Amino acid sequence: MATYPFLSDEWIAAAKAIREESPGAAVPHVMKMNLIVTEVPFGDSDINAHMDTTSGELDMDTGHLEGEDLTVTVDYATAKAIFVEGNPQAGMQAFMSGKIKVQGDMTKMMAMQTAAPDEAQLEIAEKIAAITE
Repeated sequence: MATYPFLSDEWIAAAKAIREESPGAAVPHVMKMNLIVTEVPFGDSDINAHMDTTSGELDMDTGHLEGEDLTVTVDYATAKAIFVEGNPQAGMQAFMSGKIKVQGDMTKMMAMQTAAPDEAQLEIAEKIAAITE
């Protein structure tokens, strides 16, 4: 199985394909979140991305959404730890040390971190971790 750098165009496409193969994973919270990922080890700039669960499915892609609930600025290593490794402690430590900046409805982000993943979400997360460098 090929692996790709987290948030690269190839990674985004492969992660979308994995999610499309596994429909029905519960989305515990409805929100639109824009991400600004800094300190990216490839390319020459930050990555603007988003996560949208308003359709009942998780949509993660590049670019920003209009009408977002919040915008989170986070370094690449922390974003990878949270979204790929499923490490909420990395997120809390980064937030407490000022490495994560949040603009907007912070309660949406906090609710996302406290939700326990269901079996389908865990399976998708394992597959995505397997394609991530």
